Parts: sequence; C-alpha cells; structure tokens
Amino acid sequence: MSDYSESDAQREVSDLEKKSTTAARLFDIRRIIGGLFVVYGVIVTIAGITASDADLDKAGGININLWTGLGMLALGLFFLAWLWLRPLPVTEPPTGEQPPPTE
Repeated sequence: MSDYSESDAQREVSDLEKKSTTAARLFDIRRIIGGLFVVYGVIVTIAGITASDADLDKAGGININLWTGLGMLALGLFFLAWLWLRPLPVTEPPTGEQPPPTE
C-alpha cells in the first residue's frame, strides 16, 4: 500500500495551481514589455538630453534621441498602467464537480 492519499494529491494539485498562477502573473508579457521600454526609454532620453550640437546637426536639428526616449517611456508606462488597471483574472481551482456535458 502507498502512504499517498487522495487528500495529499488534492493538496499537491492546489499548491501547483497557486504556483502556476503566480508564475503567470510574474511573467505577464505586459510587465516584460513595459519594463524593457521604460528602462531603454530612460537610457535613450538621457542620451537625448546630453546630445551635442554635432549630433543635432546630423539629425537635421531634431533631437531624435530625446523624442524617441520620451516615446519609449510613454509606451512602457502605458503597458505598466494597463497591467495595473487590468490584471490577470484569478482562476478558481476546480471544486471536484464535473461540468455538465455539452452537446
């Protein structure tokens, strides 16, 4: 006989479901994209703020690094705000009841 009971199996399944939900929230693509755009946006914005006159002349007088960096920051903050305003729904673990058959 095995010492592994039905309640142990149910407990293990519920623990795995909780870990899966946590991993799904942690690796939500909106968090990854938003974070990367914010980090790169800060770097490019700093490069735009510290641009020399020679760099501005190459771009036709437009500080392209500054504008691109600000755009990247805005996009990254949009993704992070979207994540905050519309988080992933919490999935309820099954209660053991079978759903009615569909025809």
